[in-house]
Amino acid sequence: MRIYVKATPRSSRNEVVKISEEEYKVRVTAPPERGKANVAVIELLSKYFRVPKSVVNIVAGKTAKTKIIDIYEKSPNKIL
Repeated sequence: MRIYVKATPRSSRNEVVKISEEEYKVRVTAPPERGKANVAVIELLSKYFRVPKSVVNIVAGKTAKTKIIDIYEKSPNKIL
């Protein structure tokens, strides 16, 4: 499954807000320094979708607020 995420670092709380089937707004308390916010986004999305962190991958936007994220099962042929 591919989703589009607008990440907000240094938020007052961690939360995921579903905008549409493919679009989400993710707020994390972590700062955007040394990838801390990206790690927090991956952890939060893995909890939200109830999948391991290892299947959540940032495809584009590692240094931007807008990110494209793929969520795969163990095999790349199986997409959630």
